[in-house]
This record gives sequence, structure tokens and C-alpha cells, in this order.
Amino acid sequence: MSFSYYGELCTEVYDLTKKTGQSLDGDLEYYRDRLKHCKGRILEAMVGSGRVIIPLLESGLIVDGVDYSPEMLASCRQRCEKRELAPHLYESNLQELSLPDKYEAIIIPGGSFLLIEKREESLNALKRLYDHLQPGGRLLLDLFLPDNNFECGQFGGTSTFTLPNGDIITMEGKLVEADLYNQYKVSLLKYEKWSNGALIQTELQRFALRWYGVEEFKLILESIGFSDVVVSADFEYGKVPTNGKQKFVYEAIRK
Repeated sequence: MSFSYYGELCTEVYDLTKKTGQSLDGDLEYYRDRLKHCKGRILEAMVGSGRVIIPLLESGLIVDGVDYSPEMLASCRQRCEKRELAPHLYESNLQELSLPDKYEAIIIPGGSFLLIEKREESLNALKRLYDHLQPGGRLLLDLFLPDNNFECGQFGGTSTFTLPNGDIITMEGKLVEADLYNQYKVSLLKYEKWSNGALIQTELQRFALRWYGVEEFKLILESIGFSDVVVSADFEYGKVPTNGKQKFVYEAIRK
């Protein structure tokens, strides 16, 4: 049994539920439209297995990817190769990011920035992203607020996923820590892989979520050095956020 962030079984489930080119509430269309005039390099941070980077590459944009999970990067690379795409893919934590290029734009779709558990690490990640932008370059990312389930010890139920070869992965989640004051919660996800009725693999994932107030995150970006911060709701540029159930998209410029 392994205890991992995004390991092999998690990646298999991710591939099934986050298909290449799948749009989540209109996010893919939003990023593609906001980036369509870019002539230089773009970086997708926390790229995962390629849901967003592949359609951006296929639209003619120059996009690199970075992720800390070798399993996710292997899946992304395989998906790209099937489409005869060869982006630069890097393995790194964002707070340690050191890439050879500066970027016209950096994106983090899917609310993935919230997966950086510690506040200090999230601030360091934003600083590294700032340093990897060209002057005048843009950071684009989306965030959301958590649901109201903060009862520790409560199981979130079991989900079942059938793989193309007929194997089955079950996933069970349990909330183990919640801190409203410090704005984070942690769940443990247990994956079990079954083949012909026999358990063949088990994996545990620590799944942390750290959230930010809408105005709070804008102030954080400005404290890093970003300017002209625009906050939009539900992947409609310029739409003013009005409630906590919306997705919040940030665009900010490196001075």
C-alpha cells in the first residue's frame, strides 16, 4: 500500500473522469479564448494528464506543461504522443520552479492551485510563477470555495470506476481534518483496484484543499507584485462574482 498525492491509481481515475479536451463548466473555452492571441510560449502549471494542454496545442498555441506527479506526466506524455504532439513537459513543485523559458502567459485550470496545502508554499509558488513571466505577461487561474461538509470522520461514500480492460477501481473518501480559521481541510482517499474479483492494488491519497476569499486572493496577487487583477465569475470575462457557489477566475499582469 502506498501513501501518495497523485499516484498510479489516482492517475487512472483522473484519466477516466478528466478526459482530454473535456470542459469543466466552460473553463476550456475560456482559457482558449483568452489565450488565442498569444504568440509566445504559454505554461500550464499543474498540467495533470493533459485535459487542457492538448486542445490548446491543437489550436496552434505553444504550450509547455509542469507537474510534480511523474505518473500524471507519463499519462500526459502518452496522450500527446498519440496525437503526434511533443510539448516540453517538466517535473517540479511550483515552489521550486526553475525553467529555462519566460512565458507570455501561465495558466492553472481546474482549481488546482487550491491543492497546495500550506499557505507559505502557495505564496512561494506564486512568486516563482511571477518570476517565470515576461514583463507584461499574464497569470490566469481559477478557484472555488469548498462545500459546507466539515464534519471530521465522516465517509463521503464509495465511487466505482470501470477501466477499459474490465478492471475496477473503487474510491472511498474520509474527511480527517478541517480548520475553518486557517481555511483548509484534508481528506484521505482510499483506492482499491480489482481484477476478476481479486484485490490487486491499494493506494492512499492525502487530498488537501486550501481556499481563499475572493478579495483575499486578489490582495495576495497584488502583494506578490501583480497588477491589473481582474476577477470574473463562471468563466465569463468581466462578470462580477455574486455568490460563493461560483467559480472565480483571476487574470493578473506581471509589471
